[in-house]
Amino acid sequence: MEGVTNAVNGLSINNPRKKYRIQVSNTKKPLFFYVNLAKRHMQVHNEIELSALGMGKLFAAIATTVSVAEILKNSGFATVKQILTSTVDIKDDYRVRPLQKAKISILLGKTEEFDELMAAAAAEASGGAQGDEQN
Repeated sequence: MEGVTNAVNGLSINNPRKKYRIQVSNTKKPLFFYVNLAKRHMQVHNEIELSALGMGKLFAAIATTVSVAEILKNSGFATVKQILTSTVDIKDDYRVRPLQKAKISILLGKTEEFDELMAAAAAEASGGAQGDEQN
């Protein structure tokens, strides 16, 4: 047991600013699923990263990622800290050469008004639910 304790105490954290990553898909979930997911995770983490891959007709994931970032930014929940674009080689069993796909990563940070906006949205949601019960 002492060896395990010493091993745990000897661990070093290489990246103390590890970001929470949301990988956006073009077919699996609707746009506002990702908007709400990002808000939920921004309540816990100060920064989140939205990322997506795209190729050919499938650039919809990249467009969804940009749309999510813009919705969060324009509604005052987040600020865009960094945008990275690159290409990624994808290996395929049927192809000799790797396939290149476009990749985008958008780093978002909480705004100072984030908690107030979330509290107002929660109050509005609970107020609407109470109004429905009274009718």
